[in-house]
Amino acid sequence: MRYRGFESHPLRHYLAATIEGLQMSHPIRIKLGDVELKAELNNTRTAEKILGALPLKSRFNSWGDEIYFQIGVDSGPEDPQETVSVGDLAFWPPGKAFCIFYGQTPASEGDEIRPASPVNTIGRVLDDATVIKEVPRDTEIVVESAS
Repeated sequence: MRYRGFESHPLRHYLAATIEGLQMSHPIRIKLGDVELKAELNNTRTAEKILGALPLKSRFNSWGDEIYFQIGVDSGPEDPQETVSVGDLAFWPPGKAFCIFYGQTPASEGDEIRPASPVNTIGRVLDDATVIKEVPRDTEIVVESAS
């Protein structure tokens, strides 16, 4: 992408990289058996750590309409959220787990989606995350870069 107005500025490369970095998301692919979902990771420190650990392969656990699995990433709280939305990708610091929310959990009240404890939001599913409801619980999950 080309930005007008600073082509001759001595810091033009730094400025362009900074602007690109602020706008960038990282495309990923989530595979659950025959189900494949397009998703993206955001630019948080936690998401960057997870991006560096890809690909991830695991069996997953479920808690209501959330799947989660432990990953080899350690990250503390980073703007932790007590509620999330359908399709949110998150990291659960106490369990060092990657989470995908596709509906309510046992902790939810009313229409909210509430994790077991606050999570770091790291991205979102771009497709319909509710299709995960149809995936058998003994299915392997693969999370990989799509770029």
